[in-house]
Amino acid sequence: MSSFQRACRVSNLNRAEFISLTALLMSLVALTIDMLLPALPAIQAEMALADANQTQYVISAVFVGMIAGKLLFGPISDAWGRKPAISIGLGLFILGSIICYFAADMNMLLAGRLVQGVGVASPRIVCVALVRDQFEGRQMARIMSFVMMVFILVPAIAPAFGQLILHFAQWRVILLVFIVIGILSLVWFTLRQPETLHPEYRKPLQAAVIVSTVKEVLSYPAAIGYTLAIGFVFASFVGYLVSSQQIFDLIYARGEQFPYYFGMLALVIGSASIVNARFVLELGMRKLSIFALFGICLFTIIALFVELSSVEPMAFKYFVIYCVTIFFCIGILFGNLNAMAMEELGHIAGMGAAIVGAISTIISVLLGSYIGQMIEHDVAPMLIGFLLMSLMTLAVFAWVKRQTSI
Repeated sequence: MSSFQRACRVSNLNRAEFISLTALLMSLVALTIDMLLPALPAIQAEMALADANQTQYVISAVFVGMIAGKLLFGPISDAWGRKPAISIGLGLFILGSIICYFAADMNMLLAGRLVQGVGVASPRIVCVALVRDQFEGRQMARIMSFVMMVFILVPAIAPAFGQLILHFAQWRVILLVFIVIGILSLVWFTLRQPETLHPEYRKPLQAAVIVSTVKEVLSYPAAIGYTLAIGFVFASFVGYLVSSQQIFDLIYARGEQFPYYFGMLALVIGSASIVNARFVLELGMRKLSIFALFGICLFTIIALFVELSSVEPMAFKYFVIYCVTIFFCIGILFGNLNAMAMEELGHIAGMGAAIVGAISTIISVLLGSYIGQMIEHDVAPMLIGFLLMSLMTLAVFAWVKRQTSI
């Protein structure tokens, strides 16, 4: 164990509580997005939006806010510590939820979603540094896989919970639930999680220090390469995410069943995380990730053949089967790619996680939003997006292999 790890390994939580708390904090992003998905038609009606694709901005705004939040809270977490950064972020999440609740028009709603995105960026990105403070390498990948197993329960049940609320109340009540969960998360975190960043390793919040740290992060080929990989993989997933409600409702006429299929697919990602936690110590992160990427390419080529062989969208059962296989592969990739990107950044985990998160989110939002806007009458754009993004990720893996032995 390095001196850095000995200095930072101060948490008195047992592993189960640490994983549960970390998963809850990181899942606020999924909660903020997924729980509101069933409400998009109601938002479109109340805000008098002419095109259903405009409701995708309610989702995209959170990701845009996260870009700014990651760049903000990374330096803060390295200067002030992990606890202040996460606490401030939770406060902004609560504030953004309040703005959304009182939104009188689409502009105010999107402004509130931006603030929510800035807020949830803090626990999402700083929790990675929180884990990196205490674990490294395959052990970190294993912990992140366990976190993902708990984390995935939120997107599995969030749309159904949102749908349940809509049966009894208006969509704004979902925002009240966000406020309550934000407050409870802040109390649990404040009372139970000790600071993991030792004062000796804190960096001043100065422009020169930040620029120097950014240059250092960008000097590691593996870090920047796997950051690009995260962006490409998540871009295809964002393309599905922002358009998923439309796909199930407008293309397959299964809007009422959408929360349940969405939850089932989320559980598929969770099951992949269990498999990854079981095999990552034996096979390694890179090998498992390459298997997953080749799996995405193979199944997507088959699905594209089925989709393009008919003028009608592929049968719903085939679409579900495809999503199950693809999301299993994505579940393998999520934890491993983050761990590989952070492998050499333990001494600058906060800023490192911020840069990794910000760059990958910019890529995923730009490409994923474009993919989502292309989806109208069939799922071919989504399939093409998954194929192209996976091929680009494999190209990044080859580049990293040439640049480093990692």
